[in-house]
Amino acid sequence: MIASIRKYLQSSILLFLVPSLIGVVLFMTPIPYGGEITIPIAILAGGLKTFLGDSIPYIMTFIIVLTSIFTIAAKTMDIAFIKKSAFFTSLFDVNIAWTLARILGAVFAVMTLAKIGPEWIWSEDTGGTVLFSLLPTLFAVFLFAGLLLPLLLNFGLLEMFGALFTKIMRPIFKLPGRSSVNCAASWLGDGTIGILLTSKQYEEGFYTKREAAIIGTSFSVVSITFSLVIISQVNLGHMFIPYYLTVLIAGLVAAIIMPRIPPLSRMEDTHIDGTPANEDSEMIPEGYTPFTWGTKLAVERAAQNKGMKEFLVDGGRNVLDLWMGVAPIVMAMGTLALIVATYTPVFQWLGMPFIPLLELLQLPEAAEASQTILIGFADMFLPSVLATGIESELTRFVIAALSVTQLIYMSEVGGLLLGSKIPVKMKDLMIIFLLRTIITLPVIVLIANLIF
Repeated sequence: MIASIRKYLQSSILLFLVPSLIGVVLFMTPIPYGGEITIPIAILAGGLKTFLGDSIPYIMTFIIVLTSIFTIAAKTMDIAFIKKSAFFTSLFDVNIAWTLARILGAVFAVMTLAKIGPEWIWSEDTGGTVLFSLLPTLFAVFLFAGLLLPLLLNFGLLEMFGALFTKIMRPIFKLPGRSSVNCAASWLGDGTIGILLTSKQYEEGFYTKREAAIIGTSFSVVSITFSLVIISQVNLGHMFIPYYLTVLIAGLVAAIIMPRIPPLSRMEDTHIDGTPANEDSEMIPEGYTPFTWGTKLAVERAAQNKGMKEFLVDGGRNVLDLWMGVAPIVMAMGTLALIVATYTPVFQWLGMPFIPLLELLQLPEAAEASQTILIGFADMFLPSVLATGIESELTRFVIAALSVTQLIYMSEVGGLLLGSKIPVKMKDLMIIFLLRTIITLPVIVLIANLIF
């Protein structure tokens, strides 16, 4: 009897450890590859992207158009396979705002692919950037991340980290301990993966609305690789280490402050089903240490898995949810944001009030720098492109660091957040972007003055 129990416990521990460790390696382990630092999931995605090549924009256009057709059908007709499936109902029977956004995304995708209609919609600076540069990457990342995400979600890793890190995450960031995995996946891997992980956890009732919004808007930073692209764009690639340390420090300052001020502090602290938050559920019962309690929860969670079929079905649903639920929103919102940034002076006008602040911070070429401050809301790469004409290395360093710590940009992270189940609205994203700018700018300038 004792031997059988011991054998069962050993097999349960292996069921927790092996898939979880594979997930950590795939999603959270930076490795050198091709002369840069990346994660295995990104390598797999890059390989698929190279293999499919120029066909991916056609595939994504088909998916986006098909999504809009099924969405219209779900709103106007009685489609059996949609009505009989809770998954397809939630995927296609969306509210009128998302329906219109999906239709707009389909229109933009077709116009961009065929290069028809006004050039300002499909040019390489607007729709072309989204369809031919961003969506091919997201297509591949969504496929592998969606299929393999259950390795992080379903085998006890989050339960273990929840027990170990609650006393750190809750007082500092107002988040449950299990969110430490999301945060690490974002910082070490990619913000896209962090958003996917957060959205799934929120849908499954592990995060409240406020917690999901905090994680999605505070930790979903771009990858280390893309950070290197940004600092290289402003001709300061040799300063990557102090640059990324600056991004880390400024990002942590913002992550500590943002949950304590509106709009994040005023969001409902209730779960997706309306039940209130219960921090007592994170308490370690008497007789357990954080490690032993985390191990117990992890083993019990791993034991709930029903085999490879459930794993593949769960992963397949993730992929469809991302391809059909998120990609059309990214196409629509990303294109609109880039149209405003490229063909109107709106972001230059919005940046003008920052000139006195930049001058107060004694930043060289303040007027030129002000034009880059808010344009990052459209696309994070735009500030570094505009900064190449600025002579001051200190100013270029500040712009490059700020563009990453602002975090919200509509051509990717913003569109992903709006397309996900995370309960944030466009108004929230605009306010959060502005607040992150105000909070992180002085921190970055201070550090930059110590470096230069």
